[in-house]
Amino acid sequence: MLIAWSQHSPIRLVSQRKSENKKPMIRYCTRCVMPETKPDLTFDEEGVCAACRNYENRVEVDWDHRWHEFQDVIERYRQPNGENYDCIVPVSGGKDSHYQVIKVLEAGLNPLCVTAMTDDLSGYGRRNIENMKRLGVDYIEVTINPVVRCRMNRIGLEQVGDISWPEHASIFTIPVRIAVQHNVPLIVWGENSQNEYGGPAAAAKNNVLTRRWLEEFGGLLGLRVTDLIGQEGIERRHMIQFTYPSDEDLSRVGTTGIFLGHYVPWDGFENAEIAKTHGFETYPEPCEGSLVDYENLDNHQTGIHDYFKFLKFGDARATDQACLHIRRGRLSRNEAIEIMRERDGKIPWTYIGKPLEDILAEIDMTVEQFVRICDRFTNKKLFLTDNRGQLIKDEAGNLTKLNYDNTSAG
Repeated sequence: MLIAWSQHSPIRLVSQRKSENKKPMIRYCTRCVMPETKPDLTFDEEGVCAACRNYENRVEVDWDHRWHEFQDVIERYRQPNGENYDCIVPVSGGKDSHYQVIKVLEAGLNPLCVTAMTDDLSGYGRRNIENMKRLGVDYIEVTINPVVRCRMNRIGLEQVGDISWPEHASIFTIPVRIAVQHNVPLIVWGENSQNEYGGPAAAAKNNVLTRRWLEEFGGLLGLRVTDLIGQEGIERRHMIQFTYPSDEDLSRVGTTGIFLGHYVPWDGFENAEIAKTHGFETYPEPCEGSLVDYENLDNHQTGIHDYFKFLKFGDARATDQACLHIRRGRLSRNEAIEIMRERDGKIPWTYIGKPLEDILAEIDMTVEQFVRICDRFTNKKLFLTDNRGQLIKDEAGNLTKLNYDNTSAG
């Protein structure tokens, strides 16, 4: 399939002569396979990354006590007379969303589930949303003006190398806006990504999602919502759902967002297993660029998002997943390296069955334009180049990373 695509693609094969300039190898965590290029990730003196240390520290946590803490928190927000919702649960319909809803219902809460609609919803995404609703919850789905949304997708891809920028912004603003509008103070988010994937210690230990957390770690990549106003006909009125509520409104409602992952031992694999017992639908095989069949099934643009992560930092979805499995003893480090070589960083010619050219057509972009943007955002320090500094690509257009471990090149 990849070769067939490449015969008609605009990818230019450059000379296979490797550059004579010696490039520094990428350093990896000695315990998992997370590279030093991951933003906000730190290594200690033993070469172990912060995410591995965070997981290691879990053995010291009294999870029964944490669950009691969670119950104490929600009791302060529970509506005794049933006149309003007890909490807002931001959901996408994925395996973690199912798990969040299941745990909240187990705690006896009456949640209002809120979805900030994804960019290019797949059939799997729609069916899983409908299944999640059948768990027994009230549900609100907010869909952005599709004309404006497509323009924002294109701007995000062209300016910061993230086609999913609008999605990353709205998943943190829309649920908060709904919480304010419905006067529901408590928002129950899922995992704290800074703890699960590694990040600054203060953010990793935080169990509350604040405006500051959103601005620093919410995936905005330095592109502010106001920066889009005036571009491609986008006006302030188009950006309402991407605008965080005012401090005055937040204070009036007493809005508090907590991470469920602080109170339970978060594990995406286990979440998926639990979700499947409640009707969650998985893909027939591991998704493109992934080593699992249960993650990122809802958005056809996810393959592009993950590919740009690879171009910028040298790791993508398969690396993230492999690291999670290494920490939990389900995968050896050597096995993970082989998976990275095989599955990470391939051009997403299809994702969840949809061809790349069709995905790009949704944002009025050609494959030729896409490839030029890819080259512009590629960190050449991480990949093989020829003696003119040009990226070396194979027949399918894929790059070759300098090294996949601390000792092996190519």
